[in-house]
Amino acid sequence: MILTVYLFAVNLLAYVIMGMDKARAKKRQRRIREKTLFLLAFFGGSLGIYVGMRAFRHKTKHKSFTIGIPIILFAQIAVLIFILQVVSA
Repeated sequence: MILTVYLFAVNLLAYVIMGMDKARAKKRQRRIREKTLFLLAFFGGSLGIYVGMRAFRHKTKHKSFTIGIPIILFAQIAVLIFILQVVSA
């Protein structure tokens, strides 16, 4: 339950931040660091970052994002599946 709430919150935050960064990019304002976006992805927000990339068409030309974020996402899914299997055994 706590994990579900955490993952929902961090992914929602990641999605919103991707939208904010896209809006700032359009206005040529100060941007959110790529390091921050990757940290959000690493700490469970990879799905939110990925969906934000697609929804806002943001960071889609950056290889580090188009390759790195899906790798982080798939690794997190694999870990989650493993944890769920261990818990249910």
